[in-house]
Amino acid sequence: MADPELDAIRKQRLAELQGRHADGASEQSRQEAKQREDDMRNNILAQVLSQEARARLNNLALVKPEKAKAVENYLIQMARYGQLGGKLSEQGLIEILEKVSQQTEKKMTVKFNRRKVLDSDEEDD
Repeated sequence: MADPELDAIRKQRLAELQGRHADGASEQSRQEAKQREDDMRNNILAQVLSQEARARLNNLALVKPEKAKAVENYLIQMARYGQLGGKLSEQGLIEILEKVSQQTEKKMTVKFNRRKVLDSDEEDD
């Protein structure tokens, strides 16, 4: 006869192992989905950008990945709606980069708080 506590521990251990296996499988499926999405994005960008424009976008991704992602999303959206006629040249990409930069430009303001500091010498006067 098996000990009930031992059976409970075995069942708990089996549940943990099955949970880990399920987590590993879902992680793998997420990675595969991300890989498919990246491949799709690269295919679309290869179709709509000239080699020079693609090189410029890759250089931008090294320096400012957020901005490059925004430009890629913009280009993919334009391609899906048929707003791009043929391959986009490097000059065309530069114009799009300028548009995106203007839209995402952060307005920076400087505010000074001036406080009057009482000097110990002034109090004695």
